[in-house]
Amino acid sequence: MRPPARSTGPLLWAALAVPVAAAERLGLEGSPLWAQLTGLAVLAAATALHRTWPATAFLLAAAPGIATSPSLFTLSYGCALAVLAFLLGLRGTATGVALLSFAAVAAAGTAKIAVRQVDPAAEWLVLMGTLLFGAVFPWLIGRYWRQSRELTAAGWARAEQLEREHRIIADRARLRERARIAQDMHDSLGHELSLIALRAGALQVAPGMAEAHRAAAAELRAAASDATDRLHGIVGLLREDDEPAPLAPPGESIAALIERAADSGLPVTLHRTDTTATSTTTTHTTDATTRTTYRVIQEALTNAAKHAPGAPVTVEHTQTETGTTVEVTNGRPRHRPGPAGSGTGLVGLRAGVTALGGSFEAGPHEEGYRVSANIPTRKTAGTDTATPGALFTSARRLAHRRVGVAFGAAAAVGAVLIGGAFAWYAYTKTHAVLTPAAYAALKIGTPLEETVPRLPDRTISDPPVDRAPTPPPPGTDCRYYRASGELFVPVDHFRLCFDKDDHHELLEKSVILRPGTTDQVQEQRREWAR
Repeated sequence: MRPPARSTGPLLWAALAVPVAAAERLGLEGSPLWAQLTGLAVLAAATALHRTWPATAFLLAAAPGIATSPSLFTLSYGCALAVLAFLLGLRGTATGVALLSFAAVAAAGTAKIAVRQVDPAAEWLVLMGTLLFGAVFPWLIGRYWRQSRELTAAGWARAEQLEREHRIIADRARLRERARIAQDMHDSLGHELSLIALRAGALQVAPGMAEAHRAAAAELRAAASDATDRLHGIVGLLREDDEPAPLAPPGESIAALIERAADSGLPVTLHRTDTTATSTTTTHTTDATTRTTYRVIQEALTNAAKHAPGAPVTVEHTQTETGTTVEVTNGRPRHRPGPAGSGTGLVGLRAGVTALGGSFEAGPHEEGYRVSANIPTRKTAGTDTATPGALFTSARRLAHRRVGVAFGAAAAVGAVLIGGAFAWYAYTKTHAVLTPAAYAALKIGTPLEETVPRLPDRTISDPPVDRAPTPPPPGTDCRYYRASGELFVPVDHFRLCFDKDDHHELLEKSVILRPGTTDQVQEQRREWAR
């Protein structure tokens, strides 16, 4: 993501300073002027560092909140905490650094709660809730927003890449079509020209022909040979040698090819063996094998007719469960052979056979020449072909899954922490309840060992000493208890003060009324307490 302009720093600081001034102006939170100015200065430093040091900026934003309230929940700095946490995720800070920053804030708040004379369970509960909903969730939202922007940019880049690939594929298709035309010209037209030359040669040596007709047949044979050579030259310009050209399906079967060559005067014999079952190979594989076999036989017959005229040709075609084998062998030429070719046809055959995983050989054999090819049978298996946008879609799903897992993990951890803190809060409050009846039964001067069985298991850790009707008697050890087990509501408290001498007698007991109690009710409770 492109970072915002630097001029947004002062605007961000001004926006974060509004809640601070508003809370003080409306009297929602009270703090001295020097504390307000210090908090604003810290926020200014945080906004100045949020682009380069987002983790440091987040810690600076959390510092005034911790200083004002150990539970981190403040109207003045809560907005700044959430905004800087959001920017922490938006800037792409490492997860480990962010988690360490949250842990540091939690540790600082916990330490301050521990040294204060307040109820730690309630304060820690508020601290964890504020940290979870005011820092962790905004950080996760920032991370999700950043990942969404990155995925969008990656999607556009992928679209541009696909467009480039489409143009390359189109160019490649044109080149492959040119190679296909070249291959067809070489195989089909070259074969036909060779048969024409073969027929002209047969007419040239036929008995009873006039000398003029023999000369015309000789010229026709020479013209066909020259046309074949020129065709080879053109094919050499059109063909591509870096990959085998796609071959169009032949228009006739192998048996028809052999029969047509024999009708043209080529002494060719076909020996065919087929031991395969129809269901062993797929149609796609059989067509590819048959097509390549056809080309091998066609090219070998063309070469035999051109370079070994009059020589007998034997075609061995064997098809088994493991593959197809074809051998085309010709003997010693009986007439003068044509000019040597460029070898383009054999090169194309070798590329086509090896592309199917087979082997190809061509060379002299005894007094003639032999061309052999072995093409293994390959069954078509289902392949997982990735769609053009599969990689991007997978990355988007993975990013969404990670964000979902992060939100779920944060919610689960928060639920566990808050649930545990609430359980501890409920336990400490409900196990520090001294019922009014038990309180009324306590008598002044009763020793502590006789009073303990009537007292709750726990005492209040944050007693409301500021609302006590009288200061505790000097030289006493006072204990505070709740008068009711109600949670999250103000309740009355009982104070029991014991002498610190050896007898530990109960010297004073008093009722600390909950805040907001009317004077009449207070007077009635004082009379009841006496």
